[in-house]
Amino acid sequence: MAVRQITGRRLNEYVTDYVVFDLETTGISVQEDTIIEISAIKVKGQKPVEEFTSLVNPGTHIPAGATNVNGITDDMVRSAPMLHEVLPDFLSFIEGEVLVGHNIQSFDLPFIYKAAKELLEKEVVNDYVDTLFMARECLPQLRRHRLVDISAYFHIDTQGAHRALNDCAMNQQCFERMGKLPREKKAAEICPQCGSELRKRSGRFGDFYGCTNYPSCRFTKNA
Repeated sequence: MAVRQITGRRLNEYVTDYVVFDLETTGISVQEDTIIEISAIKVKGQKPVEEFTSLVNPGTHIPAGATNVNGITDDMVRSAPMLHEVLPDFLSFIEGEVLVGHNIQSFDLPFIYKAAKELLEKEVVNDYVDTLFMARECLPQLRRHRLVDISAYFHIDTQGAHRALNDCAMNQQCFERMGKLPREKKAAEICPQCGSELRKRSGRFGDFYGCTNYPSCRFTKNA
């Protein structure tokens, strides 16, 4: 029986102190691919105060498909530190902070969880705000909710998108702008297992309530 990964809660709220972070990887599979860039910006009182950024040598060839997206080549990472060297510094940088990122629940955080467990035997338990969910709630008028779509809506420069530090800077500005938008306040049911919100969903057997921290938490209950 697999041991459940211990993680933080996904928050559905704006915060003024946080670390926005982003990864670039060799592909989209958490099991088969690896991290080639980690960047983060620490924010206190809505103002960026410190940056962390590093290329990562994956110890393997970077596929052309990944390079076409993020522009990172084998030559660029040849002299970069390995992930086991970079990760402890990154985890120290984010220690005790709320994490903010775009689509981090499904993509970035699983890469971090796996690497921390395998390389350092550590759990990453930071609470986090996923701006993809926030954008869907705050900007329902947008047809798509990619980071570049949200940035364009707020007239934020998207030059250099898909490099980790540039994406952090873009997302930090988007998060601050979305934090100022009016949001409907409604009482939310809370997951008894992890403390995240429950959301009504439809399945093959009818409606049910599922945890918004899925797949880290798989709690459900009948509607």
